[in-house]
Amino acid sequence: MKVLKFGGTSVANAQNIKLVLEIVNQKAKNDKLVVVVSALSKVTDLLQSAAAKAAANDESFREIVAEIEKKHLDTLKELIPVSEQSSLLSHVKRIINHLETLLDGCFLLGELSPRTADTILSFGELLSSYIIAQAFQQIDKSAVYKDSRELIKTNADFGKAVVNFEISNKLIQEYFASNESKINILPGFIAQTLDGITSTLGRGGSDYTAAIIAGAIDAEQLEIWTDVNGMFTANPKIVKQAQPIANISYQEAMELSHFGAKVLYPPTIQPVLRKNIPILIKNTFEPEAVGTLISDTVVSKDTVVKGISHIDNISLLTLEGPGMIGVAGSSRRLFEVLSQEKINVIFITQASSEHSICIGILNSDADNAEAAINRAFEIEIAQNKIDPCYVEKDLCIIALVGENMKNHQGLSGRMFSTLGKNNVNIRAIAQGASERNISTVINERDVKKALNTLHENFFEENTKQLNLFVMGVGNVGEKFIEQIHSQRKFLKDHLKINVRIIALSNSRKMLFDEDGISLKDWQSTLDKGEEAIPTEFIARAKELNLRNSIFVDITANASVSEMYEKFLKESIAVVTCNKIACSSAYDNYKKLKSLSRQYNAPFLFETNVGAGLPIIDTVKNLIASGDKVHKIQAVLSGSLNFIFNNFDKNNSFHDVVKEAGVQGFTEPDPKIDLSGVDVARKILILIRESGYEMDIDAIANESFLPAECLATTNNEDFFASLIKHAAHFEGIYNEALAKDSRLKYVAQFENGKASVGLQFIPKDHPFYNLEGKDNIVLFYTDRYVDQPLLIKGAGAGAAVTASGIFADVIRIGNV
Repeated sequence: MKVLKFGGTSVANAQNIKLVLEIVNQKAKNDKLVVVVSALSKVTDLLQSAAAKAAANDESFREIVAEIEKKHLDTLKELIPVSEQSSLLSHVKRIINHLETLLDGCFLLGELSPRTADTILSFGELLSSYIIAQAFQQIDKSAVYKDSRELIKTNADFGKAVVNFEISNKLIQEYFASNESKINILPGFIAQTLDGITSTLGRGGSDYTAAIIAGAIDAEQLEIWTDVNGMFTANPKIVKQAQPIANISYQEAMELSHFGAKVLYPPTIQPVLRKNIPILIKNTFEPEAVGTLISDTVVSKDTVVKGISHIDNISLLTLEGPGMIGVAGSSRRLFEVLSQEKINVIFITQASSEHSICIGILNSDADNAEAAINRAFEIEIAQNKIDPCYVEKDLCIIALVGENMKNHQGLSGRMFSTLGKNNVNIRAIAQGASERNISTVINERDVKKALNTLHENFFEENTKQLNLFVMGVGNVGEKFIEQIHSQRKFLKDHLKINVRIIALSNSRKMLFDEDGISLKDWQSTLDKGEEAIPTEFIARAKELNLRNSIFVDITANASVSEMYEKFLKESIAVVTCNKIACSSAYDNYKKLKSLSRQYNAPFLFETNVGAGLPIIDTVKNLIASGDKVHKIQAVLSGSLNFIFNNFDKNNSFHDVVKEAGVQGFTEPDPKIDLSGVDVARKILILIRESGYEMDIDAIANESFLPAECLATTNNEDFFASLIKHAAHFEGIYNEALAKDSRLKYVAQFENGKASVGLQFIPKDHPFYNLEGKDNIVLFYTDRYVDQPLLIKGAGAGAAVTASGIFADVIRIGNV
């Protein structure tokens, strides 16, 4: 014989009940079945609300009763042929009338006793089971309805009655021994005291009803039919990559259900556990899915962690003080107080010094617990032997669960390291001697990030998800997005990195999608986005609180660079090609580097110098390995190199500068390049990364631009000034020809001094043959004395700059 239990969503309406009928009808061909059903979806909540309103003298409870009546009558009418409805509708109405009479009593008395509450709540299952039994009899006349109250007997602890197994088992066994029906339908959740008074088994108790019956009759199997494909490695509503668990032990299922896995009601397993009766979790809406089998079967030792679960709305209460050290009975007194207040303790941890004890309870119990504990220890508190109870609310417990965890070293460290890397602060830790679970208490706002991060680490073949918040979608930004789109599959397959763009913003619009923005047509989607407000952009990124979040700045905007501090303080990494932050005041540069270390949030800016060339990374490696940089010579502006390589007697200076802008080699404001400010910023960043303290005003900038060009305030005036002073630029070019030299804009650092300026480079110099938009850097160090370390390559252009930004993102993924 098999016992099948169908939950509220499975019997939510007539359409769903028809699915249940089909499932049971197929199974009844081979097995004798006991079918336990819950109330129709949401009906228990409606009954609870109606009772509360009636006790509060709120007449609106009658509207709820009318809603309950309509829901059940509509369901019955859809399931039962019209010719047979009359007597059944009358029966349902009689039950509703009885319910209304009870609620009227609550309304008149202005109170709701636990006993009356149990009776009122029982109507959900009584109504659903009656209607479903009648529907079964349309298919199989031998199908029998049995009231569970006649079989399951409890004490009078209304609300969560304790079952008398000795009497209940005997009644259940006697009934089914004498009953030959292939299908028996029973209401879940409800029971009866020995005095014949209706009691309930607690919310979710329909599972318990089914397990009690399965245990009593030594059922072949208990099947729990619900709306998901079994138990999952994590809550699939929070962790999209959660996977169904095919096999799990009783103990593992107990742990997961205790820690919030809603598929199973925690006490359910006990009656079948003693008899080694397997439990199969199945999906009513996908009956062909495998589901989850819970049994005592030894599972593969390769599977270490079976699932990650959590409990929300937790408060942490701490009692501490020197008066607890070596004093016997402190813990006993604490737990006695909580027991007297009927407060359930979910989590316990105590320091070995005995100086403190910490417990986790529901938020709803926190205030009551705090007051009760302070009363119990008021003498010690008054004598300053013990501190008043300290309460932290809005927390969450996360638990790793697995039968084989005890046989593997380092799991705790792996768990804590994973959380720490994403700046998830652990408030408390507990691990039982069985080592079946490791529990941590964290802030509730971090739960989604924590669950996803842990799931990624333990279940997703170490695939690391990177969530990007991109600001700036011009030439470089567009290429960056294009590169991510084309390389996503490669990164996932070969580097185990899953890159998602969560947010995009330009100066007008911003767009957010927590599940990742589709990159096929992102431009048109962004155009339909909301108004771009930088403060709101930061707030949304903070609110989403996604793991491995990275802010990518592809602008040249000073106000955007001022946002880095806020991102880093939220443990959001920063990748930028914007040179303003790293060339700002030295104190600000150092602060950003310090925040990066403090909050474990990478701050990468490889493209600040040399676009995609590995210049900054090389400097970092030199310094980290103990080398010391003494001198730097460099051509650091790809745009200026392009300009002076193409400026000749056939191409005016104005026209070449214009072309550089068209090809995306210059900044949006080309004066930044031509004034030498951009090069000064770059050499400053290299100087700082080499370990020297310097600010930009210490760099000598020998500008080749006339004063009038430098004084312009917009691009139109700037280009007009280039035409006006064409003779000046031709003079510089002619001087280079006369000296048989080439023009290069060179940055230098030596003996603590730095300069940038246009130089005439002779034929025997390494810079002479630098073509196109290339950059070149020479590092003279302790190790590179006679022959400098040379880095050379394309130093400007949207594609190479985008690839440098992309490389920084990948660096974070590989951490």
